[in-house]
Amino acid sequence: MSNAWKGGSTRRWRRIRADVLARDAGKGCRAHQDGWCARVPGQHTCTDTQDVVHHTHGKAVTGDDPCYLVAACEACNLHIGDPTQHDDPPNKAVTQW
Repeated sequence: MSNAWKGGSTRRWRRIRADVLARDAGKGCRAHQDGWCARVPGQHTCTDTQDVVHHTHGKAVTGDDPCYLVAACEACNLHIGDPTQHDDPPNKAVTQW
């Protein structure tokens, strides 16, 4: 459980979570598909399910704005952790000049 939820989740959060899961239904684990897992070193196994909702820029940065929330599997959400604690991956050149 996140430190932000010491007293348990709120009715407001449960509603937002349900809305995000409904919005992303059938799309699998968006945290993995959208590349958020690739930003964090290490290995994990994505189950491609929608068990939890991931804050893509960290709850402290964006709050519970649905624009920054994606449905994710628990394995990916735990692997990524708090996105504000990781540097962006090094830039990879796509073409040569």
